[in-house]
Amino acid sequence: HWKRCFHILYIASSWNHDGDPVELLQINDSVAKFKQTLKENPRFLQDKVKHYFKENTHRLTLSMSPDEVYLEKQAKAEEEKLQKKIHALSDSDKKDIYEKGLELLAAQSKTQDASCLPALKVSDIEPTIPVTPVQISTAVGVPVQYCEQPTNGLVYFRAMCSLNTLPEDLRLYVPLFCSVVTKMGCGGLDYRQQSQQMELRTGGMSVSTQVVPDSTQLDMYEQGVLLSSSCLERNLPHMFHLWSDIFNNPHFDEVERLRVLVMMSAQELANGISYSGHMYAMTRAGRHLTPAGDLNETLGGMEQVKFMKRVAELSDLSQVIRTLVRIKKHLLNPDNMRCAINTTPQKMSDTAAQLESFMKDVADNRKERKPVRSNIIEYNIPPVPLSSLLTIVYILLYNITVLFVYILEQNFQPCQMKTFFQLPFPVHFISESIRTVPFSHHDYASLCILARMMTAKFLHGEIREKGGAYGGGARMGGGLFSFYSYRDPNSVQTLSAFRRGVDWAKSGQFTQQDIDEAKLSVFSAVDSPVAPADKGMGRFLSGVTDEMKQNHRERLFAVTHQSLVEVAERYLGVGQRTCGVAILGPENEAIKKDPSWIVK
Repeated sequence: HWKRCFHILYIASSWNHDGDPVELLQINDSVAKFKQTLKENPRFLQDKVKHYFKENTHRLTLSMSPDEVYLEKQAKAEEEKLQKKIHALSDSDKKDIYEKGLELLAAQSKTQDASCLPALKVSDIEPTIPVTPVQISTAVGVPVQYCEQPTNGLVYFRAMCSLNTLPEDLRLYVPLFCSVVTKMGCGGLDYRQQSQQMELRTGGMSVSTQVVPDSTQLDMYEQGVLLSSSCLERNLPHMFHLWSDIFNNPHFDEVERLRVLVMMSAQELANGISYSGHMYAMTRAGRHLTPAGDLNETLGGMEQVKFMKRVAELSDLSQVIRTLVRIKKHLLNPDNMRCAINTTPQKMSDTAAQLESFMKDVADNRKERKPVRSNIIEYNIPPVPLSSLLTIVYILLYNITVLFVYILEQNFQPCQMKTFFQLPFPVHFISESIRTVPFSHHDYASLCILARMMTAKFLHGEIREKGGAYGGGARMGGGLFSFYSYRDPNSVQTLSAFRRGVDWAKSGQFTQQDIDEAKLSVFSAVDSPVAPADKGMGRFLSGVTDEMKQNHRERLFAVTHQSLVEVAERYLGVGQRTCGVAILGPENEAIKKDPSWIVK
């Protein structure tokens, strides 16, 4: 369905102007014509750029400059407009507005009859999930997951590199390392040549941080960075060569290039708050509830935004460069890796050989080589540089041993924390997170259904329809039950709405139809189509097997009215819960005067 929508959108513009839609869909013919044109005239593209851009006199230059007092002017204009409208109202107008407000409140509080609408039933959902077969092997001692899929001539490569050996003082720099390591040049290529080769030979090469909570214990998690790339089958040697150069000889010494990337990263993080402020609020609210939540805040929360702002203000980046070099030695290390390959059955053998060659090249070029691991793999995990951490090795057996190294913070103590970030926004982003249970716990499914039902049947009405926020609700994940709202004109009033939502759930004021609708909504996400490129990735990244997914599926089907009331009472009640709260928004005098809040 989504492919058809994409194709329709792709051809719509030309079709609306009497273009031939069939011709637009014949992409291979267009590519063949383009290649033939390039063969006949190697400067075809250069000539087009010269004609349409360089020598084109039809142009418009638009300059914009910010108004430093824009927000103040906007607030003043809005207040003046409001007062003007109020003064123009007669007594009858005011009475009419008041009565319409009461009618609106009554309509918002009334339960709508949805029985006339067509709908699926829970019984229509498939009881089992299809199994995704994978093969587990090794390449130069590195665990590899192979998944044969109809990828249409593409090869998808991922590698998970553990952060367990990384000293704690370097952790804040890891997101910066991920954002620059593929953009500063490598081997014999400067950053321009590297970018050109990546665009020419691959579908993109990226590095990102990963924090994966354990499915059985809340205080355990895996930490690492994920390397991702894809390419056409014929470009596989070129893609692995680029990765090999990044592993063996990344360029970190181009100061001006690094400064540009730092400024871009800091600006993107700062801009992201206004678009995804509720995500930052949820990340902050969960910081003191689980060790994984704490690390998520460090790597991707407000702490990271603040840190990157400081880095962007540095006049001398030499210390940052030295830090990036240190991080590289810990992360880009085949001794702490596992890989995954998704491609066609016909190409799998050649891909495995290319991966073996790549891993051998990376291992041979390490200055301090370690003994090659035998078939009986010994996992020598260096001590984690925190005295409160105990490294535990979980060896998950599929067909052959695959390595998942989880960290257990034995001394971690969840605690209540309420944090307010004063920001130049006219609205708030709010979250309250509650420590609950991990994925494999039998109550996890009930909490998932409860979050979806509470969102649709209570929180949406209270926070959006009555409160005026752009949106809000609840979600379950990572062992945390999180409430949230975004672009919200209210602050502590929304926290009260969260608590009323819990009271609503505990009172059992919902019907079987409400439960079934929530189940259908949850299953729509659980059963959403998975692209061939992503098949088996849940297993690779978090160790969640098809059997574990099936068990979770069966628990979702088994959720009842009673189980929903019980989990609301057991985990979300005031006396039972350990929660964290975070608000991002404009100055708030009531919160400033409340000693229970930390104001930043």
